[in-house]
Amino acid sequence: MYQYVVFNKPYGVLCQFSDELGRPTLKDYIPLAAVYPVGRLDIDSEGLLLLTDDGGLNQRLANPKHKQEKVYWAQVEGLPTPEQLAKLAQGVIIKGRKILPARAKLLDQEPTLWPRPTPIRFRKNKPTSWLELTITEGKNHQVKRMTAAVGLPCLRLVRIAIGPLQLGTLQPGEYKLVDRYDKILKQE
Repeated sequence: MYQYVVFNKPYGVLCQFSDELGRPTLKDYIPLAAVYPVGRLDIDSEGLLLLTDDGGLNQRLANPKHKQEKVYWAQVEGLPTPEQLAKLAQGVIIKGRKILPARAKLLDQEPTLWPRPTPIRFRKNKPTSWLELTITEGKNHQVKRMTAAVGLPCLRLVRIAIGPLQLGTLQPGEYKLVDRYDKILKQE
């Protein structure tokens, strides 16, 4: 029987189980054997991470042809214009390759999140705003590179959903087991 673990990855934690430099890893939070992260979050990104020993599920979630949506909240520097949001929705060029379009919307208010251990830099003359971005690819640093490509540097990034799987009320460092495969995959 496969294991499925939903984890709220804290800021500053590596998406692996060991580190030669002694930085915090998944091993510090998840006492289960033989589960591996499906996709990654950067050390400075936070939020929903799925771990499993089900290789088939890992392949389906990672492959963009299955169009499993990943939803992020991104705090960006500046106030996005309609043109910038439209560029994200059309797909931007990153490293010479066009990224699949994203659903992008400006959040009306700052989402209610836990405090981050390292505060976001504050600039008196540079406002920040929050975007909700939904993507179906999972390229390295994709959301940060997308927002930067349209002139909105990302200051904080939190993944809140993978397909129908939601972060919910899990606090940083908390995890829960999910018992059914069909709760995780978007039905095709």
